[in-house]
Amino acid sequence: MNGKSRIACILLLVFTCAPFAARGAQERPAHRVERAASEITVDGVLDEAAWQKAAKIELKYETRPGENTLPAVATEAFVTYDAGHLYVAFRAHDPQPSAIRAHVSDRDNAFNDDFVGIVLDTFDDQRRAFEFFVNPLGVQMDLFMDDVSGNEDSTWDAIWNAAGRINEDGYTVEIAIPFSSLRFPRTEGEQTWSFDALRFYPRSQRARISDHPLDRNVSCYLCQDSKMTGFSGITPGRNLELAPTVTATRTDQRQDFPSGPLREGGVKSEPGLTAKWGVTPNLTLNAALNPDFSQVEADAAQLNVNTQFALFFPEKRPFFLEGADFFSTPFNAVFTRNVASPSWGVKLTGKEEKNAIGVFAARDDRTNLLFPGNSGSSSASLGLQTTDAVLRYRRDFGSSSAVGVLFTDRQGDGYMNHLAGIDGLYRMTDSDRVRLQFLRSQTGYPHAVATEFGQPLGTFSDSAYQIAYNHDSRDWFAFGRYENVGRGFRADMGFLPRVDYNFLLAGGGHVWNGNWRGFTRASLSSDWDRREDQRGQRLEQLVEVTADCNGPRQSFTSLNVARRDRFFNGATFRDTFSSLYSEMQPSGDLFLSLSLNYGGEIDFVNTRAGDLVQISPTVRYDLGRHLRTQLSHVYQRLDVRGGELFTANLTQLSTVYQLNVRTFLRAILQYTDVQRNPALYLAAVDKKTAALFGQLLFSYKLNPQTVLFLGYSDTSAADQRIDLTRTDRTFFLKLGYAWVP
Repeated sequence: MNGKSRIACILLLVFTCAPFAARGAQERPAHRVERAASEITVDGVLDEAAWQKAAKIELKYETRPGENTLPAVATEAFVTYDAGHLYVAFRAHDPQPSAIRAHVSDRDNAFNDDFVGIVLDTFDDQRRAFEFFVNPLGVQMDLFMDDVSGNEDSTWDAIWNAAGRINEDGYTVEIAIPFSSLRFPRTEGEQTWSFDALRFYPRSQRARISDHPLDRNVSCYLCQDSKMTGFSGITPGRNLELAPTVTATRTDQRQDFPSGPLREGGVKSEPGLTAKWGVTPNLTLNAALNPDFSQVEADAAQLNVNTQFALFFPEKRPFFLEGADFFSTPFNAVFTRNVASPSWGVKLTGKEEKNAIGVFAARDDRTNLLFPGNSGSSSASLGLQTTDAVLRYRRDFGSSSAVGVLFTDRQGDGYMNHLAGIDGLYRMTDSDRVRLQFLRSQTGYPHAVATEFGQPLGTFSDSAYQIAYNHDSRDWFAFGRYENVGRGFRADMGFLPRVDYNFLLAGGGHVWNGNWRGFTRASLSSDWDRREDQRGQRLEQLVEVTADCNGPRQSFTSLNVARRDRFFNGATFRDTFSSLYSEMQPSGDLFLSLSLNYGGEIDFVNTRAGDLVQISPTVRYDLGRHLRTQLSHVYQRLDVRGGELFTANLTQLSTVYQLNVRTFLRAILQYTDVQRNPALYLAAVDKKTAALFGQLLFSYKLNPQTVLFLGYSDTSAADQRIDLTRTDRTFFLKLGYAWVP
C-alpha cells in the first residue's frame, strides 16, 4: 500500500466514524461582577468591605477523580474589580488544616501543593486563556493555555500580586491582577469573559474542584467554562515594559587538560535591554538590543550511550519562551534552541479576533546544524553568522477549529534553509478531531560542510506531511496517524532528527472510571505502527499493549509490553520488551517514582542484538516548608553475545532552600559514569569515562523581570587514565529590573 492509499484509508475511517459537525455548546453558568466597594490590600485576609459585596461563586463540583460529584470540602471564590485591577479571593475550608500541603517554593513550582486559582478566557472565544494559581502560602503560578492545540505553557509569566494564609478553618488567598498584565477587547461597554474557578485538594487522591461540571465526552475545555459579565470602563493600559539587564561572567579553563593549570579567564560584562509593548490589547511586541539570552537553569543530564538520534533539550531562555505556543505545529518545525548565540532579537505575538500571529527574527553568531537520517543523526556547530526568522499565522473557524501557515528562514554565508507549509485542526464532534500539516523545505549547505557530513551538494528540496485523527470520550479513545518525510527534507529552525520515512500508526483503548477501594481510573489500550524508508525498506514494525491505573496515595502505574522488528545497518532485529512506570505521593512531603525497562535492544555501535536493563528511581522529599531535595538515578546495562557491553550510571541531586517566596539557594550535582568492555567493541573505546557537573545558584525575584542571580558552576572529567579532574569553572551574575512607565 503506497502513501496516498494509506491517507485515503485513514480519511475514510475518520469520516465514517464521526459526524461532520460538533455539537453546540451547552448553556454555561453566568455571574455578574461589580466594581469594588472599597480598596483592597492583598495580604491574604478577607477583611475589606469589597469582599462582602463581591460576586460570590461556590465551587460545588469535583470533576476529578469524581465525575461532577459533591466535593469533600467547601470552597468559595469572590470576584470584583476597580479601574486598574481584577481582584479574586478564595476561602478554602478544610476540616483538618494540619493536613494542608503547602511549601515555600519558587514561582511556578508549587503544583504538588494545595492551591486555588482562576482561568480567564478574556475574549470569550474558547481558544486561549490566562491561568493564575496560588498555594496557601502565597506562591504564584501562572500559565497560558491554547485549547486549540491542547498546549499549556507554564513558562509564561505575568506581573501580579497574591498572598495566602493558613488559618483554623483552612486557608484564604487574595489575588490582584493588573489589567495591564491581561489582554482583552477595548470597549466602552460591559464585557463578558469565560472563566473557571478551581481548587486542587491533594490527599489520598488529587481532587480537582470547580464551579461548574465538566462533560468527559467533550474534548474541549474552555467551551465548557462559566461566564462573568461586567468590567465596564476598564482598559488594558499602555502595556509598556522595559527590562534593562546587566550580566557578568568569568570562566576559568584548563587548556592543557589534564596536566595544565586552571587558567583564570577575564570578566565579560554586558548591558542589555528588553522592551515589551502591547501594540493592541492582544498583540505584543518584544525587542532586545544587546540582549541577555543567558540560561540560568541547568539542563537535566541525559545518558548519551548507545543512542540512535540526537537528544532533545527544552528551551529555557525567557525571550524565546514567551509566546512559544504561537509557533507550535504538529511537526516540531520551530525549536528556538537552534538560535544558539543571538546578538539581537525581535518578536511579535498575539491574537486579534480569530487571527493569531507569531513572528520572530534574530541574528545568530553561531550556527548549530542537525543532519537527520532514517537510522541516525549527526550534528555540527559552525562559527557562521545567520539571520533567523519565523512567521506563524493561524485563523480560527467554527467552534474549536483552525487553519494555519508557517514560514521559517535561515541564511548565512553559503548556507540557507527555507521552509513553508500549511496545517489545520478540524474538530468534527465534541470527541473527534483531525490534524493535518504539509511542509516543503529548500536547503543548501556550504560545500565543505556538505562534503564532511555526507549531505547533498548544491540546493535540494523535499516535503513532509502528516494527518492524524483522535477520538477522546469518557469511556473510549482511538487514534491514527500517517507521516511521510522526504529524504531531503530539512527543518533547520526545528527539531526533526529523523527523515526519509513514512509512518503509519493506529490504536485505541477503553477507560474505566469509578472508585474501587481507592482506584479511580484504569485503561487498557493497544496500538500498531509501521515505518518504512522512501525506497520501501521496512525500518520498524511494532505491536504493543498498555495498561495503567490511578490509585490510592496519588499513585499511578503503567505497564507496557511490545513486540517489534527493526532494520538497522543492513540487518533485521526481532525482539520483545516491556516497561513499567509507577509513582506515588504517600504524603505532602514525599514523592516516589520508579521506571523499569527490560528487553531486546540493538547495539548501534557494533550492529548486533543485545538485552537492555534500565532502572530509574526518583525520590523527592520536603523537609519542613523551606527545604526540598530530589535524588534521581539512571542505571543502564546492555548485554551482548560474549558478555556485558557497557554499564552506565547517571546520578542527579538537587537541593533547594527557599528563604521566602522570592529568594532561594540551590545546589545541583550531576555525575555520569560509563564502564565499557573494549574487547566487545569493533573499534577502540575507553574502558571508563566519567563526568561531574556542579552548580550553586542564589536567586532573588521581586517579579519575573526584576531579578538577581548569582551563581557558580564547574565541570570535571575522568577516564581510565586519570581521576576526576576539573576542566573549567564559571562565575555568573545577572541583574534585571522591570520598569513599567
